[in-house]
Amino acid sequence: GLIRRFPWRAASDGGHGVTPRTALLRSAPRQQPEGKGRGLEYCLSQFLCLASVVLLLIFLGILVVKMVGSGWLDGREDSFNLLPVDCDKSTDDFCQAKHKDVTMAMLQELYSYLSLQAGNFECGNPENLKSKCIWVSEVKDHVLNVTGSSSKKFEAALHWILNSNKDLGIRLKGRDLSEPVSSVEEVFCLESANPQMGLGCRFRRAVVTAIMNLCLFFWSLITLWGILIYLRYRWRKMEEEEQAMYEMVKKIIAVVKDHYKEWERNLERYPYVGIFHVRDSLIPPQSRKKMKRVWERAVDFLASNESRIQTESHRVAGEDMLVWRWTQPSYLSDSEH
Repeated sequence: GLIRRFPWRAASDGGHGVTPRTALLRSAPRQQPEGKGRGLEYCLSQFLCLASVVLLLIFLGILVVKMVGSGWLDGREDSFNLLPVDCDKSTDDFCQAKHKDVTMAMLQELYSYLSLQAGNFECGNPENLKSKCIWVSEVKDHVLNVTGSSSKKFEAALHWILNSNKDLGIRLKGRDLSEPVSSVEEVFCLESANPQMGLGCRFRRAVVTAIMNLCLFFWSLITLWGILIYLRYRWRKMEEEEQAMYEMVKKIIAVVKDHYKEWERNLERYPYVGIFHVRDSLIPPQSRKKMKRVWERAVDFLASNESRIQTESHRVAGEDMLVWRWTQPSYLSDSEH
């Protein structure tokens, strides 16, 4: 094979006619990179050819769709909008189907226009719309310009919406937006129930809604925590106030009892003691305003729950005042008396 491939080497090898094994081994590594490079070049060329064919087919397909498909759609739209003259007053199945197709095409355009306007109103209102509800005259002009139909077809589409039991996504509103519409003559404006918004607008509205819900959740949580903290504070204050009231009751009982004992020892002139005198002896002047509620609760508690202390009214120094009297004798001995 080498002789046929390289004939000049047969003469230069001294007449042996066969290339030595060592020469073959030396020459083999030099030919291997050349074979790999040719294989890679072959694969790339095949891939480029295949890609060119695919791109050509895609281009032809787009061209066919643009030419044939758009013509078919235009023809279909013409068949929707342009009815034979005989079908205006005919009631056969063919003409009824044509009328229905025209109505459906008008409803589709009406739905698309209203949803687009509602989406623009919800997403920044670039057209400065006053409301999502578009005036019926403006909607009518747009639909008739796009579809090429007549005013009767537009009224027929409105009748279809009024008489349909399904939710078509189109709301008919009168002058009073809160009252339902019962006839086409009462329709003042039309509104879409499904605004058509872009991806950015939907994402932005979703983020705003999520943030508002999150803020509402946090405000509710903070409010609940505030109420809980306030209730705990009130409960603690009530407990402290009740404990202070019991301490005041103990002090009052001790004062009244000691006063009665001193009267038994002839150390006091009267067996009773004035209520305000006890208050003044137990509470310093700077704390009387702060301890007013505690004192009043202690007085009420003694009047309703303490049988050893009796509340009386006596004239002392020419004035009537309330006094406390200890009712339980101490059984002192005669020497103590």
